[in-house]
Amino acid sequence: MKKNLLFSALFSALALVAVALAWIVAYFAAGNEYLVPSLWETLAETGRLFTEAAFWRAFGFTLLRTALAFLVSFALGTGLAALASLHPAARAFFAPVVSVLRTVPTMAVVLILVLWTDRTVAPALVALLVLFPAVYAAALAAIDEVNAAYGELPRAFGVKAGRRLFRMYLPLVAPALSAQAGAIFSMGLKITVSGEVLAQTFRSLGYLMQQSQMYLQIPRLFALTLLCVLLGFLLEGGCLLLNRYFARWRR
Repeated sequence: MKKNLLFSALFSALALVAVALAWIVAYFAAGNEYLVPSLWETLAETGRLFTEAAFWRAFGFTLLRTALAFLVSFALGTGLAALASLHPAARAFFAPVVSVLRTVPTMAVVLILVLWTDRTVAPALVALLVLFPAVYAAALAAIDEVNAAYGELPRAFGVKAGRRLFRMYLPLVAPALSAQAGAIFSMGLKITVSGEVLAQTFRSLGYLMQQSQMYLQIPRLFALTLLCVLLGFLLEGGCLLLNRYFARWRR
């Protein structure tokens, strides 16, 4: 176990070095700081962002929107997937709805929601609409696997649907869902920031990025992008720890 962790850390460090080298090569190849800023200037700008109150306000609001969209989509997707697993009619009803949500262009949804709602609400709603189909599909697939393995036993003993749901399905499905939670959470961050840029949401990371691009503050734009990537890594790491907890709970 320790050897695997050591190898993972080593190759992760090598990947970071490779990205840094590629950045330096791109900087010298472009020869234009308005296209690719230097790595050192970007890192310096990242440090300056940490000293700005406006950045922390934007960071907090963006993270709040992402977390709300993630939690609501997880609760809604898991709950409706459980309902679909118990009732074939519900599965048939939800199938076209999920397909439509999965295929609707995100940019179009943002533009429509800006007209229907407030600019501060639209990015979170867009993230919710994008994340919900992913959560629903993952939860339904996990529940179907549990059904295939153990579904006949509770029916043979006459266990009620509610008891099957809370005593069998949720404990067995939780590890599979938590394994994908990090990727879904980080995807929610990407969608939220993109929605903030399109909706021009004040006090958001997307708004700061848009302002940086508008005033040609390219190192600042790259620094904000780098911080979003790092935040995504942190969210995935936190969900990975949660997944290990669920794995111990299952045993």
